[in-house]
Amino acid sequence: MPMVIGVVLRKIKDRIYADAGHFDLKLKDKIILETEHGVEVGTVCEKEKVIQEGKDLIGKVLRKITEEDKKKLAANKIKNLKAKNIVLQKTIKYKLNMKLICVQYTFDRSKLFVYYTSETRVDFRELVKDLGHILRTRIQMVQIGVRDESKMVGGIGICGHVLCCQTFLKDFNSVTIDMAKEQDLSLNTAKLSGLCGRLMCCISYENDVYRAVKKELPEIGTTVLTPEGRAKVTAIDCIMEKVTVDFGDKSFKVFTAKQINERNKKGK
Repeated sequence: MPMVIGVVLRKIKDRIYADAGHFDLKLKDKIILETEHGVEVGTVCEKEKVIQEGKDLIGKVLRKITEEDKKKLAANKIKNLKAKNIVLQKTIKYKLNMKLICVQYTFDRSKLFVYYTSETRVDFRELVKDLGHILRTRIQMVQIGVRDESKMVGGIGICGHVLCCQTFLKDFNSVTIDMAKEQDLSLNTAKLSGLCGRLMCCISYENDVYRAVKKELPEIGTTVLTPEGRAKVTAIDCIMEKVTVDFGDKSFKVFTAKQINERNKKGK
């Protein structure tokens, strides 16, 4: 069983494992490694560990990034921009129903990744043939989702922070409108959607907490015992764990969930 490190590659942040060899590597170290696509640049995202052989694709670390490598990376960025313009012109020429997001060479420029979004199937045969002839390299078309697009392009969320998907989120979890209901959020999808147009990932962060707290709170509309008598629940506050009740004459009072639960247990 080999000893490997976790590495993220390219803007899409594909994760693979790589044999670190004799190199002493730390998290966030930039490295040059050999993968199935050629020689690439990666960032260490996971410390050394043992995995079962054959379980995942394994690259091989060639070296830590050098000053000479950094110069080539800078040159590759210019090449990426030039290649993107060419790809964009060709997609227009062939009238392809797609949105070009990003193009990126591998470190050794043996392959060019073309990332795009599309709602329909696109026939790339003529495009790939034409690009290969002009750019003199292998072309790989990669269709991504709108959430991956935001992850690659980046931006600022309505919270004022850099997008979660661009900073710390490793995988996209399912986010549903039921989670928003659970947290008593506005069901206006425009307010609940992120830059990608999908429901914001952060809606799922506290959902389990809300579900757990709500199990300890009475439902709205039920009648409960309070320290001041019977009353109808009109609102609950999951954050503060408090309950607002109406005694029937529109005299509203707020009690803690603990006060309500203790009374109702005694009443039962």
